[in-house]
Amino acid sequence: MKLIRFKKAQEKIAMGFLSYIPGEKMVRKLQETIQQYIQDENWQLFLCKEVEDYIGLIGVEVNETDRIYTIQHISVNPSFRGEGIGYEMVKELELIYPGYQCKSNDFTEQFIEKCQRKEEDADR
Repeated sequence: MKLIRFKKAQEKIAMGFLSYIPGEKMVRKLQETIQQYIQDENWQLFLCKEVEDYIGLIGVEVNETDRIYTIQHISVNPSFRGEGIGYEMVKELELIYPGYQCKSNDFTEQFIEKCQRKEEDADR
């Protein structure tokens, strides 16, 4: 599994993953979200690829000044849920943004807290 930076050619794939997220189902909202990632250099979108299949998506807003990235969106193909893909995507971001602090928004908060507890349990 690896994260690859979103490219405009992958717009339909990204919109498909975003449509799994509550509040992102309407076409207009999906288009606005994709445009945010395309136009704002502080918003970065990554697709998760395993062999030839895209299996997830994670999007962040990066604050270079404060060295913080906020996970705005996270989505996993329903066929792959429960396999730790989301957790692996969050871990992969730590490698992409070394020395940065990870934050969550209202939508991603519970998932990120769960990842942090999993990490703390692994450290014990």
